[in-house]
Amino acid sequence: MGKVVASITTSLDGYVTGPDAGPDAGLGTGGERLHYWVFGGPWTYAEEPTGEPDPVDRAFLDDVMAGLGAVVCGRNTYDSAGAWGGRNPWDRPLFVVTRRPGDQPAADTGFTFVDGFRTAFDRARDTAGERDVCVMGGAETIRQALSAGYVDEFVVTVAPLILGAGTRLFQGFEQDVELERTDVVLSPWATHLRYRLLR
Repeated sequence: MGKVVASITTSLDGYVTGPDAGPDAGLGTGGERLHYWVFGGPWTYAEEPTGEPDPVDRAFLDDVMAGLGAVVCGRNTYDSAGAWGGRNPWDRPLFVVTRRPGDQPAADTGFTFVDGFRTAFDRARDTAGERDVCVMGGAETIRQALSAGYVDEFVVTVAPLILGAGTRLFQGFEQDVELERTDVVLSPWATHLRYRLLR
């Protein structure tokens, strides 16, 4: 069985989106800056991003993808991303946690809607087999994975900005979780922190 890796990008003050996140601005007002590292620099919702990651960020992404067998995300992430244009952006099965599984898109889009986090996680783990499962967010989905004790590795990418408002990663999270840092990767656009969860 592979690892369960929770992975998300946050601002220095702990926000994973700016204010007013939604389908027209997936990361909220000013939130594009959280993902400058993904596209190698500034981009906006006004135009489709076309940039490539810095070589350091590319190597980090390649490392994350190398062992990946399945992905879990929340419905808010799916909706806010505009369903990634109607096509799963990863070449791995993607399970979307939703209270409205009847909205399931066509099978050839690569998305599987599942009612409830635990069920989605179990299906992802079964599908991944010996490979890793990535829980990619949003914040509520990450919190559920940590609360359930499913996470083996927590990857937090810190973007060099202060948003001041938006969606907080650990809003309302009261569980005590002990972590051991195992790696730090510095790029021009972000700091990638990798932690092992201590049981």
